[in-house]
Amino acid sequence: MEEKHHTEHKGEHVHHAKKEHVKIKKSSLWMMLSGILAVILVISIFTGGFGRGGSTSGGTLSSQEAADKAVTYINTNLLSGGQTAKLKSVEESGNLYNVKLDIGGREFDSYITKDGGLLFPSVVDLSVEVEKPEQPTQQPPAPDVEKSDKPVVELFVMSHCPFGTQAEKGIIPVAELLGDKIDFEVKFVNYAMHADKEVYEQLNQHCIKTEQGDKFLGYLKCFLKAGDGESCLTEIGVDKAKLESCAEKTDAEFKITESLENPSGRYPAFLINDEECKEYGVSGSPSLVINGKLVSSTRSPAAYLATICSAFNEAPEECEQELSAANPSSGFGYETTAASASAAQCG
Repeated sequence: MEEKHHTEHKGEHVHHAKKEHVKIKKSSLWMMLSGILAVILVISIFTGGFGRGGSTSGGTLSSQEAADKAVTYINTNLLSGGQTAKLKSVEESGNLYNVKLDIGGREFDSYITKDGGLLFPSVVDLSVEVEKPEQPTQQPPAPDVEKSDKPVVELFVMSHCPFGTQAEKGIIPVAELLGDKIDFEVKFVNYAMHADKEVYEQLNQHCIKTEQGDKFLGYLKCFLKAGDGESCLTEIGVDKAKLESCAEKTDAEFKITESLENPSGRYPAFLINDEECKEYGVSGSPSLVINGKLVSSTRSPAAYLATICSAFNEAPEECEQELSAANPSSGFGYETTAASASAAQCG
């Protein structure tokens, strides 16, 4: 079986990443109460109003009548387990009544139409202008970054680690912007957590980087779309014969297949950059090293630019450019996320 994997590598393989499933915890009843009123509007729309209509005369209810109707409906149809809604106060608010309810010791500020037909968990006053807080476009520079005229930037990853791919998507625009003003290189953690697909992908990437370097970033950007290295070799025009020759030599030198077939630990070793991993204390993917020191940074292009530019003795004008402050999503694909997963790693 192991021999088959190695043979498939030489004959070009396609890897498919497994889908990850997220477990969702159920909230207890009292924690869910804050969302109860949010469904009442939907219920009322589909039932013609909660409590089947407004006042019996079709006109306006008094504030007390409307509030009593809301409390009765909630207690009869929505609450259970000993929970009850109690009226704290009610007052007129424009074309609605503002009803304050106590449910389980927590206060809910709600609104009901004056005919008693619709109950809203909240309203937005469109006459009030809300000032948006300013969002920083760049990460503050790391205070402990060593400075140099030409920073050496090394990003250690595992090719199929979702947080490693997130970091690569964030840092590539910076590497392209700064060009030869920095010494940038993607390297590999000294063990592989994602089976043979990762081992052989990293072997390919190492050989493309060292022997066909002008194609590396183009290949990496293509690979990060969907993790389909085989089609990217063709798309970017990688010399496959040259790649295979390099892969065979590198495999023999670093005993990559041997380690995959007979791992000495929980995961197979991947020793191409083992010396640097030990020197810097790299233990997971991704790990960012600038001028020989591990550095922490969030993973948006703007954050990486600020962090790397803080390592210049004299920052070039490219450091003044604005890059996206959005964090790339983890895994493959070029979506963005609001999350700022600066500490999440494989390893």
